[in-house]
Amino acid sequence: MHTFYQDYLQRLTDLHQGILNAIEGLSPEALDWIPIQETNGEMNSINVLVTHLCGAERYWIGDVACGDPSGRVRDEEFQVSKLDVDTLVQKIYTATAYAQSALEKLNIEDLTKEGTSPRDERNFTVGWALLHGLEHTAIHLGHIQITRQMWDEQN
Repeated sequence: MHTFYQDYLQRLTDLHQGILNAIEGLSPEALDWIPIQETNGEMNSINVLVTHLCGAERYWIGDVACGDPSGRVRDEEFQVSKLDVDTLVQKIYTATAYAQSALEKLNIEDLTKEGTSPRDERNFTVGWALLHGLEHTAIHLGHIQITRQMWDEQN
């Protein structure tokens, strides 16, 4: 694997570890808790955030960057509930393993090639898709960490 992809995978793995740290020891109730209920769907539970970010990673790395269709149904990611920590941990491990296998197939020249988003048929370079996936995960890690802090304060 090219050094760029090794570095990318290490950053992604670090973000995943941050998620694992943030969810450690949480009850199913905590994982389904939404900090502010009256947000018209603008805030999500940790269950939703983890499920969504794993789906989005798979989409940007697999579907867009590698042309490997996932069959993702994005709306379903926002409907999950009643998951436990072990289930979320497995989702993270599966996402990491997929990212590693996908990145091993890419070479450095692939970064400038275009991939197509199945959702809206827009074209993105492989580099852009990969970076967007990483950025998206980092943003949601922050959401998860803040939600955990708020839960801990109230309980």
